[in-house]
Amino acid sequence: MKIRRAMRVWQRHFTVYRKLYLSSIALNFVEPVLYLVAFGFGLGGYITEVEGKPYINFIAPGIIASSSMFATIYECTYGTYVRIFFQKTFDAILATPVNIDDLIAGELIWGATKSVLYGIIIIGTISAFHLVDSPLVVLVIPVLFLSGLIFAEISLMCVALVPGVDSLNYFYTLFLSPMFLLSGIFFPLHNLPAFVGRVAWFTPLYHLTNVCRALAAGSPGNALEGTIWIIVVVILLSPFPFRLMRRRIIR
Repeated sequence: MKIRRAMRVWQRHFTVYRKLYLSSIALNFVEPVLYLVAFGFGLGGYITEVEGKPYINFIAPGIIASSSMFATIYECTYGTYVRIFFQKTFDAILATPVNIDDLIAGELIWGATKSVLYGIIIIGTISAFHLVDSPLVVLVIPVLFLSGLIFAEISLMCVALVPGVDSLNYFYTLFLSPMFLLSGIFFPLHNLPAFVGRVAWFTPLYHLTNVCRALAAGSPGNALEGTIWIIVVVILLSPFPFRLMRRRIIR
C-alpha cells in the first residue's frame, strides 16, 4: 500500500463531495442539531441538572461524538456499498495503478475525514451557544479522526460480510442504534444495571463521548483512558477491513 495512491482515492471522494455536500449536510448536520434542540430544550425543560450541569450542556459533547460517528458510518456502509456494486466506482479505480489496499486505505481515510468535518461543525455550533466550558474542546479533533477510523473499519467489515444492501439494516438496528442510545450521550449509565456499563465499555462511541465530555469541561486527564482505548482499537481492527474487503472485491 502506498499512501500517495490512497490519497488519490481520498481526493476523488472529496471532489465528488464538493458537488453533493448540501444533501450530506442535511443528513449529518441537521439531524444532530434536532437531537440537541429536542432533547436539550424539550426534555431539558423537565430536567434541572445532570451531574451538576444543565441537561443541554450535559448532552452537547455527546452530540459531537454521535454526529461524527453517523457521518463516517453512513459514508462507509451505504456509500461504499453503492460505489462497489451500483456505480462500479471501485472497478474504475482498480483499472488505474491504485491497488485494492490503496483503495481500502483511501476509503478509511475519507471516512475518518467525514468524522472530523462534522465533528468540527457541531463543535462550532455548540460553542456558539455557549454549551462548552473550555476551549480544550478543540483537542477532540484528532481524537475524532482516530475514532472515525474505527467506525470506518467496522463499516467496511460490515460491507464485506453482508449478502446484500438490505442486510445493512441489521447493522443499523442491532449494533448502531443500541450503541447510540447506551453510550452515555443522553443519560449517565451508572443508574442502569451494571452489565449495561460493561457492554458499553467495549463500544467506541462510549469512549468518544467520554473524551468529548471531558475536554468540553476542561478536564484533559479524564480523557486519557478513552483516548488510549481508541488508539489501541484502531490498531487491533486495522488488518480486518483489508482482508475482508479484498476477499469481497475479488469474489
